[in-house]
Amino acid sequence: MNKKWWKEGVVYQIYPRSFKDSNGDGIGDIRGIIEKLDYIKDLGANIIWLCPVYKSPNDDNGYDISDYRNIMEEFGTMADFDELLNEMHKREIRLVMDLVVNHSSDENKWFVESRKSKDNPYRDYYIWREGKEGSPPNNWGSFFSGSAWKYDETTGEYFMHLFSEKQPDLNWENEKVRYEVYNMMKFWFDKGIDGFRMDVINLISKVPGFPDGHKGKKDIYGNGFPLVANGPRVHEYLQEMNREVLSRYDIMTVGETPGVDPETAKLYVNEDRKELNMLFQFELMDIDSGNGKWDIRPWKLTNFKNIMYKWYEALKEQGWNSLFLNNHDQPRLVSRFGNDKEYRVESAKMLATFIHTWQGTPYIYQGEEIGMTNVRFDISEYRDIEIINMFKEKTEQGVSKEELMKSIYAKGRDNARTPMQWDTSENAGFTTGTPWLRVNPNYKEINTEKALRDKDSIFYYYQKLINLRKKHQVIVYGDINMLLEEDENIFAYTRKFENERILVVLNFFDKEVEFTIPTEFEINNAKVLISNYEIHELMDKFVLKPYEARVYKI
Repeated sequence: MNKKWWKEGVVYQIYPRSFKDSNGDGIGDIRGIIEKLDYIKDLGANIIWLCPVYKSPNDDNGYDISDYRNIMEEFGTMADFDELLNEMHKREIRLVMDLVVNHSSDENKWFVESRKSKDNPYRDYYIWREGKEGSPPNNWGSFFSGSAWKYDETTGEYFMHLFSEKQPDLNWENEKVRYEVYNMMKFWFDKGIDGFRMDVINLISKVPGFPDGHKGKKDIYGNGFPLVANGPRVHEYLQEMNREVLSRYDIMTVGETPGVDPETAKLYVNEDRKELNMLFQFELMDIDSGNGKWDIRPWKLTNFKNIMYKWYEALKEQGWNSLFLNNHDQPRLVSRFGNDKEYRVESAKMLATFIHTWQGTPYIYQGEEIGMTNVRFDISEYRDIEIINMFKEKTEQGVSKEELMKSIYAKGRDNARTPMQWDTSENAGFTTGTPWLRVNPNYKEINTEKALRDKDSIFYYYQKLINLRKKHQVIVYGDINMLLEEDENIFAYTRKFENERILVVLNFFDKEVEFTIPTEFEINNAKVLISNYEIHELMDKFVLKPYEARVYKI
C-alpha cells in the first residue's frame, strides 16, 4: 500500500457562488472564501476542492468556461485568487481546482473563431458535422434535455453539445486542443495549485462516426451515453496528460466518471497505468433511480452495502476510492439517506461516521458538516438549468406538475446550492444583498454560529472523526471485513491494519435494533472511539437507537 498525502487527507468542497459573499452583490466570491479559511482549518479538512472560478457567462454556473486563465468577475480578480492560494498554503490546506475540458463555453475565443467559417484555424477545436436530411447528424439527446446538436446558420453545420447548447464539446481528436489543455494545466500548477478534479473526464473520447444511440418506444432522443462514455481513446489521452503534465508535479487528481463499473474504474486509477489517482463513480448515487435520475425508487441497505464493498474489493491494492454521499450535483445527504426531521442530528452523524471510517478519501460538501437539508421551492425560484429544462420538457409531454415537483424536491441540484448558512441574520449571513438563489428557510435553526456554540453539534462530531482519521492509520489504510451482510438495518464492519483493529456499527434507520458483538472480540478490552449517543457501559449485546453509530477500538 503506497502511502500518499491525498489518501490521508480530508477534502472540503466549496461551491463558490453559494459559500460567502463579501461585497453584498448576492453572489459568493473569493474574498468570502478567504474570510472563512479558519473555519475550514478548525473543522480539520486539509484539502479544498474549489468548483470553477474561471471566467464564464454562467449558463451552467461556471462549468461553461470562456477563459481558462482568468477569474470570473463576479468572484474577484486573479490577485484575489493568488491571495486565496497563499492564505490556504499558510494554513497547510491544499487547493484542488476544477478542470472542465470536455466542453468550453460558446463564448470562449476558440469557439467564437470556430463558428466563423469552415476553414478557420480553430474550426477543428470543436465537433462540427453536416446534418442528415435537414435533421441533426444523429439522434443523441443532451444531458440537459433536447438534442445534443445545435444548428449554426453561419456555416450551415451542427456542433455537438452533450450538455447545454452554450457548452460545445471540444474535439480531443485534435492534438492542438490537447496541448492547449495541457499548457493551461501547467499554468495553474506553476501558480502552486495542488491538483484537479476533472469534470466528466471520461466523456472526452467519442465513438468515431457518431452512430445513432438506442431509442426506446417513448424516447424522443437516442441514448448516446454508451457511445461517449469511456470511449476508445480516453486512456490514451489521460496517459498522455499524465506524461506531459501530471507526473511532473506532486498533486492529486480525481476524475468525475459517470457510467463506470469497477473493472473500467481500474483502468483509470490503477497506479501502474499512470492516469488518475482516484475517481468519482455514481453507482451509489443511482441507488434510488429507476429509469433515469428523476424516477425515484426506494433503496435497500443490502444494496448500499454491496455497492460499497464491491468498489472497495475492486480497487484495494490497485487504486483508491473517493467517499461522498453528496456534492453540488446531488441532494443533501441527510435528506436523502438520513432523516432531516426528528433525527436530523443523529442521522447526519451516523452517515458521517460511515464516510469517515470506510477506506478512501472522504469529501465533505459545504454545509454537510452542520446538517444542511434539501429545500422545497416553487418552480419559479429554482435557478439550475437542468431542473428548468427538465420541467419544461416533461410538462410539454403531459407529466403533472405535482409529480415533477416531487422529483425536484428529492433530486434537484439546487438542493445543494442554496447559500451556506452562517448565522441567524437575514439571508443566513451569506450576503447583505439579495442572494442569487433563495436561502433555505430553516437557517435560523441550522447555521454554523449555532453549531460552534453547541459542543454536541454535528460540526464537532465531524471534527472528531477527522482527528481520529489523522491519529489512527487503520482508518485510512485498514482492510475491511463485512459483518451481517444480509441485514437490512445494520451496516457493520471491521478495519484492520498492522496491529490496529476497529469495529464500526451503524443503524441506518429510525427503528431500534439489537446487535451482538461477535465472540472473537474482547469487549472488556474495547474502547469506544466515537459514538453519536452516550454509551454508559460496554456490553456484548445491546439495542442500537435510531441512527446510532459506534466505533470501537478492539
